[in-house]
Amino acid sequence: MNRRIPDGTGAGSAGDPANDPAGDPDRPPRLRSASRSAARSSRSTPQRVRVTSSRMNATARAPARSVSREIDELTGVGEVYLRSLLRSQLRLGLSVIAVLALALGTLPLVFAVIPRLGTVRVFTVPLPWLLVGVSVYPLLFAVAWWHVIAAERAERDFAAIVDSD
Repeated sequence: MNRRIPDGTGAGSAGDPANDPAGDPDRPPRLRSASRSAARSSRSTPQRVRVTSSRMNATARAPARSVSREIDELTGVGEVYLRSLLRSQLRLGLSVIAVLALALGTLPLVFAVIPRLGTVRVFTVPLPWLLVGVSVYPLLFAVAWWHVIAAERAERDFAAIVDSD
């Protein structure tokens, strides 16, 4: 097989030593070496090389499990996720109880420290009755609203973690 060497003149072929410009002293060294390698490559057929990965013998990894599957099957990771959700809900519930206990528990204390407040009347209704019978409900409503907002936020954050995988 003869291959033409791109020397610009069109003369010479890689297989013909008489016309081989590789030995020409007037030729630049860069082109001389290129034509020698072209002559060598045409004489021998290149061997096939098999390229393989160094990890061909590596063990296959198990497919990644989603967080929701971990939770459904109650694996160790799923239990950690559930425990974190339950812990955040418990913390929220205890904070609601603390706010209510503080707000409602201080009323008897205030009336015990200042006994004159127990005799005050607002539109013929004693003040202690008015505070316990009327003002407790807006407080309960506000705390319940706060609890619902915070619980939904905790569940939304948990769902974002579960859906991220």
